[in-house]
Amino acid sequence: MQAGENTDNFTFDCKEAKWFMGFIIQGGVNAPRKTVSSVGNFGQCVEQEKTRIAENLFKIKHWKILMGSYEDLQNEEATWFIDPPYQFGGEYYIKSNKHIDFANLAEWCKSRLGQTIVCENTKADWLDFKPMREMQGSMYKTTEAIWSNMPTNYDNIQQTLF
Repeated sequence: MQAGENTDNFTFDCKEAKWFMGFIIQGGVNAPRKTVSSVGNFGQCVEQEKTRIAENLFKIKHWKILMGSYEDLQNEEATWFIDPPYQFGGEYYIKSNKHIDFANLAEWCKSRLGQTIVCENTKADWLDFKPMREMQGSMYKTTEAIWSNMPTNYDNIQQTLF
């Protein structure tokens, strides 16, 4: 593929391969793209990205991905990374927050065996979230936040002396 070309004009072994290429052709995006970016040396970037991914597959090869409700997952010793549609702002996601019972989700998160890390923003009140980092979104600045059942560096908040 060359700059300006579209993934629809190529044959891929499966839709996942097309999606994979769609992420590579425009780095840092939240969904696969169809048109090759005109910025940089595309061919070299693809080879570097494929090499980087291949060299790191051992880190995730043991992962098991399940599709369904969080409520259906067995509670087993693990590192639980939970990133639901946010309480404020999550209504715009394809799978929105409109049907999430955040009180129930909070109890479920607290009940997990092992380390639990939950992402949100500081507007959320369903767990005691600690501010992490200010982010500029497409429309608003928000502060990303974290809750964990184990101590983190974000637990130590500087107190104002005035």
